[in-house]
Amino acid sequence: MLRINRQTDYAIRVVLALAKQPPGRRLSSASIGKEMLIPAAFLSRIVAGLAQAGIVATFPGRDGGLELGRPAEQITLREIVELMEGPLLLSECMLGERACPFEHRCPVRTRWDRLQLMILEELGKTTFSELAQEANEQKTYPFLPHIPTKS
Repeated sequence: MLRINRQTDYAIRVVLALAKQPPGRRLSSASIGKEMLIPAAFLSRIVAGLAQAGIVATFPGRDGGLELGRPAEQITLREIVELMEGPLLLSECMLGERACPFEHRCPVRTRWDRLQLMILEELGKTTFSELAQEANEQKTYPFLPHIPTKS
């Protein structure tokens, strides 16, 4: 089954929380964790990885916090997924030469290639400025289940 891991999901949530802010506004890790339902045990590791990649900038001290390392329109969903997961491959047969005994003569592999290209293109054109705008308009998060409120 193809699915992203929990750390990737949390990394996406961190970047989205920051992308929803006006440029230059910092958020604390604690406030991001609370808003995005990210356990503290994961948060510092994820923030460190995002900071090392230049996606998030960290500022120590009383007025410190986190902000995006570059504009949200320059950060794509593909970048975060590949940072956290590595290269996306739908099948091990696509790992390269000699990974599949049938190589390029396999009709299934041509479908995997096409599907993978479609997924990578969609992830690559989805920016965090788009996602932030949608999240701000909806006041919900597209990747979190909708929980009905009691009336």
